[in-house]
Amino acid sequence: MIWLHRFAKLVVVATLALLTAGGLVTSTGSGLSVPDWPTTYGSSMFTFPVSRWVGGIFYEHGHRLIASTVGLLTLALAAWLWRRDSRFWVKALGFVALAAIVAQGIVGGLTVLLLLPAPVSVGHAGLAQVFFALTVALALATSPGWVRGYDGAAAVSAVRDGALRRLLIATPIIVYTQILLGATMRHTGAGLAIPDFPLAFGQLIPLSRLSDPGVAVHFTHRVVALVVAGFAFASAWWVWSRHRTARYLIRPALLAVLLVLVQIALGVSTVLTGRDIVVNTAHLAVGALTFATTVVLAMRAHRAAAAIPLVAPVPAAEGARG
Repeated sequence: MIWLHRFAKLVVVATLALLTAGGLVTSTGSGLSVPDWPTTYGSSMFTFPVSRWVGGIFYEHGHRLIASTVGLLTLALAAWLWRRDSRFWVKALGFVALAAIVAQGIVGGLTVLLLLPAPVSVGHAGLAQVFFALTVALALATSPGWVRGYDGAAAVSAVRDGALRRLLIATPIIVYTQILLGATMRHTGAGLAIPDFPLAFGQLIPLSRLSDPGVAVHFTHRVVALVVAGFAFASAWWVWSRHRTARYLIRPALLAVLLVLVQIALGVSTVLTGRDIVVNTAHLAVGALTFATTVVLAMRAHRAAAAIPLVAPVPAAEGARG
């Protein structure tokens, strides 16, 4: 089982590399550098000459090769889970991940063939994040800690805290909403619709300019960033103040706060640097890591619930008397 878990982690790392490569394609404006699909200038993507990997072709073609590699790795992971894992839901999740990467490839191809329409491009970005979360979930589900369950007094305390579990479910939903807003900004050219920070056109709320769709989505992205930070801090505070001995919750909760702070700093830098390629791409990658961390936190809280009975079993003799 340990090798299966290690392979699942390899798929996670490869998927993060794929997301980063996709971010570079968008950040460098290379989305149409290779205008055909699934071929590359009429050749198989696997035989396209390295000598022609220049300019934007390097980013777009490289993105396609990484995507193909991730697809093959996901196929292998799904097959391995089907043969070696006894849990039906994990097997099913493996095939959901496989279906997601296939759909992602098709949507990516349509993005090119349809000349980068914003709705399709945003859908491509959103599905990529869902697929990443699926690979993270599979890596967690095959980990030794998950398989044996999180036990002890800390887990008993956490499992009975319904408010905590609801908060930890809401947090990744808010983070994913923010990711979709960010993708909309990237693919509609709204990244610099508001060129200043911390104010917006010199105002706290640019009411006179919110009729502009680009300004509206950009400003909404800034507002939701504060909401995401609030949820991350609230989750960490709740875990730290009430379940301090639950290390399996403490670590991802604190990591989520750190990632949110880094993400906000990168978002600010993206605006102030005029969408610098490295900063803009890092902003996307850290956003994905933030989403994945909140998914892990939510899953761990619910794994504890599944592992520990809320009601103690009734002894056989007592049950017979009743």
